[in-house]
Amino acid sequence: MPSAIDGISLPSRPKAASLDKSQVQNRIPRLTPRRKAPPSQNPLPAPETPPLPPPSAWSTLTFHQPSRRILSSHDHDLFQASPTLDLILSFVFHLSEAAADKKISSIDLAEAPNVIHQLNSVISLVEGVIAQCPPADQGGSRFGNPAFRDLLDTIASQSPSWHSSLGVPPPAIPEVSTYLHNSFGNRTRIDYGSGHELNFLIWLLCLNRLSLLPPSTFPALALLIFPRYITLMRKIQSTYYLEPAGSHGVWGLDDYHFLPFLFGASQLLHHPYIRPLSIHNELVLEEEGDEYLYLSMVRETMASKSVKGLKWTQPMLDDISGAKNWEKVEQGMRRMFVKEVLGKLPVMQHFLFGSLVPAAEGMSREEDFGGVRPEAEEREGGEVVVEGEGGVRHVHRDDAWGDCCGIKIPSTVAAAQEARKNGEGEGFRRIPFD
Repeated sequence: MPSAIDGISLPSRPKAASLDKSQVQNRIPRLTPRRKAPPSQNPLPAPETPPLPPPSAWSTLTFHQPSRRILSSHDHDLFQASPTLDLILSFVFHLSEAAADKKISSIDLAEAPNVIHQLNSVISLVEGVIAQCPPADQGGSRFGNPAFRDLLDTIASQSPSWHSSLGVPPPAIPEVSTYLHNSFGNRTRIDYGSGHELNFLIWLLCLNRLSLLPPSTFPALALLIFPRYITLMRKIQSTYYLEPAGSHGVWGLDDYHFLPFLFGASQLLHHPYIRPLSIHNELVLEEEGDEYLYLSMVRETMASKSVKGLKWTQPMLDDISGAKNWEKVEQGMRRMFVKEVLGKLPVMQHFLFGSLVPAAEGMSREEDFGGVRPEAEEREGGEVVVEGEGGVRHVHRDDAWGDCCGIKIPSTVAAAQEARKNGEGEGFRRIPFD
């Protein structure tokens, strides 16, 4: 019936249809708890450690001067599919595994085998050569100091006797010593990068192939000899102002080095309280940096920068610190070594092959391209391209940095050293392109 309010007739409200319980349940959506999204999985599995083949009898080898054999992208593809790649991966990853869950101080030099003492002496002798070759006065320039060439020449003249004391067969000394000479930087460009660091590992690999460094020495190599080499290189870099070999640094980890992060992550794999995020804690870096390579590298990197905070200076290190555990970091470092060091032509174009670390069948030879300078004299890196009647020039692949070896970049280490000489504090430092 219509109702009347003040003379206005209004229609009556229809009665709500009665709903039974089952109809109500069907109309109201069920409340289900939100499920956490599954953690993202890296589609690229972490590289495994290939088996390390036993050394061949050195009497069956024909030793020769190592030379570059990766002169094109095709050569690099052949290397990627060769047993030599597996040999390098096996040696490096075995060293990393030998450092797992161990402090640097866990290796006692007094109890190390004699060959470790001899390797330690070689590094001490190189430190002595630095004192014999003081840097030249450059008038405040931050670029490479030419006295670095005197250092390399002196090392080259003295190293045959060093290798004799290590027990290297005389016919193998020219080949093996080449890797040591190239592990301190490029003589012409006065720079240093992950490729030179790799040469030091290849030098140790050659000694392993000569049965001088059996697997029982791997923990001492990873935690005693290699950290001493890194300390030596820090001294050389700060003394002679070595420029970073790539103008972009080593992918945001460090201007010069990569492998200490791999070995260092292995050291921390199951640490009870140091987490990846702990690299932002200055107290942890100060107290534990001498025991763990990863923390030592972060500490040195932060000390060389004028801006505080890894977020601004080393963004990749900052991103990695968000990893759930050190196992994730270690796996990521393995992937990066395979892809960004061995897998990059601008790095591997400088790699040297001999009889102990042989090239793959079908790879180019330097003599095939007239006019290619030896590695020690090379000013710019790149892929060799043949033009016209035997003309040779260097270019870079389209998928790589075009200026990886061609642009001179002053090091932040040089800027810090010059600031100290001028009595400047720890404030903002400008790095001039002088």
